[in-house]
Amino acid sequence: MNIKFQRAVDRYLGVPICALLSVLDRFRGKANIITPPRRILVILLSEMGSLVLAHPMFARLKLQYPDAAIHVLLFAKNREVLDLLGVVPPANVLTLDDGSLSGLVRGSLNAIRTLRSLRIDAVIDCELFARISSIFSFLSGAPLRVGFHRHTQEGLYRGSFINRPVLYNPYRHLSHQFLTMVAALESTTVPVAKLPAAPDPCIPPVLDFVQQELKLVATQLHDDFPAIRDKPLVLVYPSGGILPIRAWPIEYYNRLCRKLLDGGYAIGVIGLKDDQPVAQVIVDHCKSDQCVNLAGYTKSVRQLLALFHRASLLVTNDGGPGQFAALTPLPTITFFGPETPQLYQPLGSNGYSFFLSLPCSPCLTAYNHRNSPCDGDNQCLKLITPSRCWQRHARCWPVAQARRTGESHEADR
Repeated sequence: MNIKFQRAVDRYLGVPICALLSVLDRFRGKANIITPPRRILVILLSEMGSLVLAHPMFARLKLQYPDAAIHVLLFAKNREVLDLLGVVPPANVLTLDDGSLSGLVRGSLNAIRTLRSLRIDAVIDCELFARISSIFSFLSGAPLRVGFHRHTQEGLYRGSFINRPVLYNPYRHLSHQFLTMVAALESTTVPVAKLPAAPDPCIPPVLDFVQQELKLVATQLHDDFPAIRDKPLVLVYPSGGILPIRAWPIEYYNRLCRKLLDGGYAIGVIGLKDDQPVAQVIVDHCKSDQCVNLAGYTKSVRQLLALFHRASLLVTNDGGPGQFAALTPLPTITFFGPETPQLYQPLGSNGYSFFLSLPCSPCLTAYNHRNSPCDGDNQCLKLITPSRCWQRHARCWPVAQARRTGESHEADR
């Protein structure tokens, strides 16, 4: 389903369903809340990158409730990232197929039956005002339901059955807001989780790869594209994904990649299989066998992360690759504009985010269901010139080179 159809379904079906469930909740009486909860469900349906941002939340849940069974409900297409993070046992993961409305309905009914059989004690709904996740939280049968709530704001209605309503704070990084969800489970303040949160670095662990696995990925890459074998590799991700307005102009990528090639680097243009046409635009512009189309080349997220270990720098639009890079040592430059790094800055210490904070930026928010009023002329990104990116690359490069040298010495041993 495309994102416009998803928004329409969420609005025109979600609102009346949430209203009906709110009436049922009112007449059902007070639920018997069990604390500490023994079985916790986390609902995190959205983009893959959000799972990386939620890693500190899962760590806090395990620390605070070591004896609890933690379950996760998410879209099937995001399952691999969750498995890579290793935050819950694979048997505790429930997935939904959002490829079609009929498939989503069938999967939802099966998921609800499974959740009710599990007798969930508490639900943490991590979605930003989506109604479908709120509906799942109620129908799971859990007596304790944590979720973002509108409080005194107009609109953004998700029902009145969220009994641990968390105040969405657009000034706090999303990883910290996810931690607030954990604090809300047993909070008694109004609004919940008003007290200072326990300190947390919110830094995900770098995933471990054995050297042999990294070597196999690099060898295959060099066999397929021999011209880049002895070159330092810069990866670029030019796609905007489901929100094209997040993309830095393709002509800027063309100019940057040409300059990188002239500076002695090789270029790999990454993305999903559907991103091959936009990747090919850059390859055609560069006219070099050292600029290669890698969109759809990696067959899994794990293989992509292994490829990150071969690279020395990633230049990316706001999206999944920038978040995934936080699970590796790869230095990263990320372009923000329609959304803000204040909320979505990739975790880790090797990243730099461009953000100009224009009067209209950010325009994609939880308050408009990430539906921008922009006419497509995204000046928030167009004003970030290739020359500025090149200057920033020069600062990242010594770090990248030191890392590459260290890895080479490690591989030699």
